[in-house]
Amino acid sequence: MSDERPEKPLPELRASDADRDRVVERLRDAVAEGRLDMEEFEERLEAAYKSRTYAELEPLTRDLPSAGTPSPLAAPAASGGSWPARIGGRGTSATGVAVMSGFQRKGAWTVPARFDAVVFWGGGELDLREASFAEQEVVINCVAIMGGIEITVPPGVEVDVRGFGLMGAFDQCDTPGPRAPGAPRVVVTGLAFWGGVEIKVKPPKTPPPSLEKRL
Repeated sequence: MSDERPEKPLPELRASDADRDRVVERLRDAVAEGRLDMEEFEERLEAAYKSRTYAELEPLTRDLPSAGTPSPLAAPAASGGSWPARIGGRGTSATGVAVMSGFQRKGAWTVPARFDAVVFWGGGELDLREASFAEQEVVINCVAIMGGIEITVPPGVEVDVRGFGLMGAFDQCDTPGPRAPGAPRVVVTGLAFWGGVEIKVKPPKTPPPSLEKRL
């Protein structure tokens, strides 16, 4: 008699942190592929971190194909790692405005073909590390008056800074390095008057390990 475990874990077994993280990663991929909208993603994300058994985790990805599986209705994808899956779709937000306040766009969101960011005595943060892009080239138009805008991109994304500073500056702190195959191009334009626009390059963040503890 064999004592080997079945290929799939028994549904009543307790799930580990690594099991929950794998499900969250698949959900993030599904958002980038356009299979889930942000509302569905947030609902499933919360459920994933609250799950205690495999039986609770399994339904969250039951209707999602494995990562990288091409759609039977689509043409074969071009080479270039994960970037082709992150290009295309409808922008989830096109404007960020902060008047003596602040705004943020980060996590899994879709950058439109043009995004307008305006701050007056305030601050704005645009984090593109986990974002998808509506088009291969997107434009972020910044107007910073006595305020600041911070744009963070992942390595491999091409950044073209064209903004004008009047007693202010457009400052690209880091270089993204060589453009990755299939990666988008981000054009940063606009005006900084007594303010600044700062472009940083950082690797993508991983899901925070403490989130499940808070939930």
